[in-house]
Amino acid sequence: MSEFPAAVERAVALALAEDDVAEDITTQWSVPQGLRAQAEFITRQTGVVAGLAAVEAVFAQVDPEVEVKAQVADGAEVFPGDVLLKLHGRASSLITGERTALNFLQRLSGIATLTSRYVEQVGDLPVRILDTRKTAPGLRALDKYAVTAGGGRNHRHHLSAMVLLKENHIAAAGGVGAAVAAVREGMAAAGKDVVIEVEAGTLDEAAEALRCRASWIMLDNMTLAQMKEVVGMRSAIAGGSTVLLEASGTVTVERVRAIAETGVDLISVGMLTHSAPALDVSMMLTEVVGTRTGQR
Repeated sequence: MSEFPAAVERAVALALAEDDVAEDITTQWSVPQGLRAQAEFITRQTGVVAGLAAVEAVFAQVDPEVEVKAQVADGAEVFPGDVLLKLHGRASSLITGERTALNFLQRLSGIATLTSRYVEQVGDLPVRILDTRKTAPGLRALDKYAVTAGGGRNHRHHLSAMVLLKENHIAAAGGVGAAVAAVREGMAAAGKDVVIEVEAGTLDEAAEALRCRASWIMLDNMTLAQMKEVVGMRSAIAGGSTVLLEASGTVTVERVRAIAETGVDLISVGMLTHSAPALDVSMMLTEVVGTRTGQR
């Protein structure tokens, strides 16, 4: 994800501006300017870490003199009491950046943790867990990075990455066949060649997508029996093995293995990024050095 470092810097800058860190009056008025401290980020839950670069970016922008040393790597499994990062610098800088750093680390680690639970359920099967575009506005690159830290894969990053004909496109175009034909005409006119995915909510739509030679078919909210039937339909057509089948819709951790066992290739899970609970992490000052009275 080549855009990830730049995306982190932009997201952090916006978050710090939102928090108006330059005018942290509580810290300015209560913490002596010369006070220095050490701090640790500690997890209080078992989970998978993601977002260490965001923590580093927060303190680099708040105060470049703050030293940040990660004690684990993104993608590592951690347990209650584990230290994720150690920091040293001005106490005021550590305190001012604390909440923003935690917001990123908790959210991204939560996404990585939930993703890892899905991946664990199907780890011995030839299926991949995908995310969706159901990400926090402005944080897509970070959210999708967190999915990969948890062992998942990324679906398209943006609307120009591939064609994905969903129900409203299909309804507006007049059906699956008409939509696919229109897209191929548009591709030819634009001189482009991109993957075409078709969303199918019924067996008839899936069959039509197969007849149209779509590269990728999303089986939306189908039953397990319907998914197995589409897998069989794919096997029955010449060249069908090249068509990817993706299951989507109401994919819970409890249900994901049964879905994978139908024979689909991919399972997309919107809740990885739109509903993952934050990992419980806190920052604690572990040592404070300096004079607490006098100039502030």
